[in-house]
Order: sequence, then C-alpha cells, then structure tokens
Amino acid sequence: MSIPQSGGGPIEHPGQLAEYLEAGCKPPEDWRIGTEHEKFGYCKDTLKPLPYEGERSIKAVLEGLRDQFGWKPIYEGENIIGLELNGANVSLEPGGQLELSGAPLENIHQTCDELNLHLREVQAVADGIGARFIGLGAAPEWKHADMPVMPKGRYKLMTNYMDKVGTHGKQMMYRTCTVQVNLDFASEADMVKKFRVGLALQPLATALFGNSPFFEGKLNGHKSWRSRIWRDLDPARTGMLPFVFEDGMGFQRYVDYALDVPMYFVYRDGKYINALGQSFRDFMKGQLPALPGELPTLSDWADHLTTIFPEVRIKQFMEMRGADAGPWRRICSLPGLWVGLLYDQGALDAAWDLVKGWDASTRENLRIMASVEGLQASVNGVKMQDLACEALAIAKTGLRNRARPGFNGMVPDERHFLNAMEDSVEDGKNPADELLEHYHGDWNGDIKRVYAEYSY
Repeated sequence: MSIPQSGGGPIEHPGQLAEYLEAGCKPPEDWRIGTEHEKFGYCKDTLKPLPYEGERSIKAVLEGLRDQFGWKPIYEGENIIGLELNGANVSLEPGGQLELSGAPLENIHQTCDELNLHLREVQAVADGIGARFIGLGAAPEWKHADMPVMPKGRYKLMTNYMDKVGTHGKQMMYRTCTVQVNLDFASEADMVKKFRVGLALQPLATALFGNSPFFEGKLNGHKSWRSRIWRDLDPARTGMLPFVFEDGMGFQRYVDYALDVPMYFVYRDGKYINALGQSFRDFMKGQLPALPGELPTLSDWADHLTTIFPEVRIKQFMEMRGADAGPWRRICSLPGLWVGLLYDQGALDAAWDLVKGWDASTRENLRIMASVEGLQASVNGVKMQDLACEALAIAKTGLRNRARPGFNGMVPDERHFLNAMEDSVEDGKNPADELLEHYHGDWNGDIKRVYAEYSY
C-alpha cells in the first residue's frame, strides 16, 4: 500500500481534481513500466510470520537492506516502515508483507533486472537472520491471530473499519500478496481504452496467475482465494466498475466515482487523522468533520485515490491489480502481458476487439469464475483457456512491435517474458494447479511442504 503523498498545494476549484489525473498523460516515448511485488516473510525454523521487531523480524530485514545495500530509510515516528533508492521503494503491507514498488523503467528487461536484484538482496538479508520469503496469493496456514501488525497509523484505522463494510477486509490486509504493473497513458481517450481493456481482461490475469488454493491450512475451493477475498471487502471501493464502459467515461467521470468513495484518513504533520466513512465532497466544502473549516490539498486528493481498490485503478498512471503473487520465475511475466497488450496501438485495438462485445454480467462472472476455476473457467461461451491463447498472441505481437532489445542487443525484444504464461496456457494449468497437484500427490496433503519448495 502507498506511502503518504506530498507536494500538492491547495485545491482552489473542483476542476483541479480531474486536472490532477490528466497531468499524468505522456507521449508514447515517455511511457514507463513500474512493477510492484509483495511476498510473505517467515521464520525458517518455526514457519511463523516475521514480527515487526526482534532479531528475526521485518525491522531487521529493512535495516539489513539499509546497512548492506544502501537503501535510504523511511520512518513513521520512530519506526522504520520503508526504504527508497533510485526511484524505487520498499514498503510494508499491514501483516508485514514486504513490497517492492519498482522505479518507472523503459522496458521489461530493466524492470526484471530490478526485481532480480531486489530479491537477491532480500534473500541475502533473510539468510543472515534465519528468515525466508515466499510468493503466494494468500497465506497458506496462518490465521488472523498469528499475524503481526505493522506500526503504521493508516493500517490501524483501516483495520478497525474493515468489519463495518465487508467480511474479508482484514484477510486482504494481513494475509494476501499480489504482483501489480503500473502503466502510462497518452491522453484521455487512450486512458479510457486501456482502462476498458484492462478491466475486461483482469480476470484473465487472475486465471493465469492464480496462486492461492490454500488458506488457514486447508483447501479453499478456489485457484485464487486472494481474488475471492476482494469480492467481499468493501463494495464502495472495489470491483469491475461498469461505468468505465459507459458513454461519457473520462477523467471527470472517474473523479465523480472517487468522490463518492468514503474516506479513510487525512495525513497531517506525520499523523493519520481519522476520517473513516466521511466524504471528500464535504472536505471540498470545508465541512469535513475530522477537520472542520479546512480545505483539502492535492496531496489529500492523491492520498484518497490510494484508498480506492478496483481491479484497475488510475492515479497519474494506471494500475493492473488482478494477479496473485507467485514464484520468482513468473513475476516478470505480468508486465509482459500488459505491456504487450496496452503499449502497442495495434495490440490495444485487437485486445479491445476481443472484449468489446461483453456485457457487465459477463465481465463480472468471468472475474468470479477465474478465482474459482482459473484457466478452466467458462462464462457465456467465453472459455478462459481460449481467451488466454488469443490474448497472449496479441501481447506477443505487441512486444515484437515494440522491439525493445535486451542483454546488450542479443535479445531483440521482450517476447520471452511471456514464456511462463504460454506454458500455462498450453497445459491449462496455473500456479495453483501445480500446488494442488503436489498437495494431492507427493506432498500427501501436507501444506507445510510449500515453504521448502516454493520460497525464495
């Protein structure tokens, strides 16, 4: 989750809210790729999650990255809660999940190099303290009572609120991990088309990357329990956003939606002020109960946008949010998929042709069935495995057309990042299917085997 935003002056007129989003528009030559990746840390001997403090802890990992690899610390009060270096940052999710928010980079070769370096650094620090990390969409065994709580004011407010608006919010906060790709847009029209394609095909990402068939030590009946959790978190701020497909969609329409999402907080002087359930519309009028008489800044608006969690989200860039965290070897596949589909005009047009005939019910049911059945899902004649085959062919063409070479020109483009997904589509199995085969086979029903065989 995001760190507090900064640098925004007073909001003097309502049009600034849409202008803030529109300021993200960039010409194609300036488009970048940002990859975010979360993973669970645990004690190697006990298989319990890392606490915040102690010899084997999240704090020790952050301090190790600081001291051994030159990351600059970020504090909330006296507590180290993140790191930054060269445009990237490392942050903490509520239950101690460690997240890399990568720098905006020009191609997937660079973002994959960044990821590989980060994971090697984390691995080195973890080895020194008797810890390990694992990439799964949901914690396989741990219950809510087992989870540590990170010392961040934002999370304390959210935790107390979650049970009031849904049934799975605390599961999301403390026991899920994702991999996410952040991309740019050129104009309002380009944003709208990418938003529509991204939302329609987000269930495909869920199906391809589903990696959470275990929860609380049991089979949960889903290939992506993480995706299932999001469906009962808070309907005011999650979902497939049907309005995006309606006439009149644009920056202002998204602003209107965001203004109707209840607030969580206002950040002032290093502290999170409780504004749970209050209205940003009231804030715009100086009538926010949490700060009576005070008007918001653009930083407040930027903060509010980070508390909205649809399957695709826009800020001054666009976030693809449908995938489970997974094995090291698969993480770079996700930017391969979305860059291939969205960063070449011919591929974007072809992807839109693939999904433009779907109605809201089809899109939502694909989302549901992707979480349950993965690549075996089928809705209204749309077979997920066939859809994946078509989408990957489009993405492959898009990456070939981009022609971004790597390895000192030895690799002509970024198409090889799709290889792991192509293997999945060929045999119809996502990572969850692999885990289930082990569980019913050589693991003999022992979920604990996942730690030894799938950790970094």
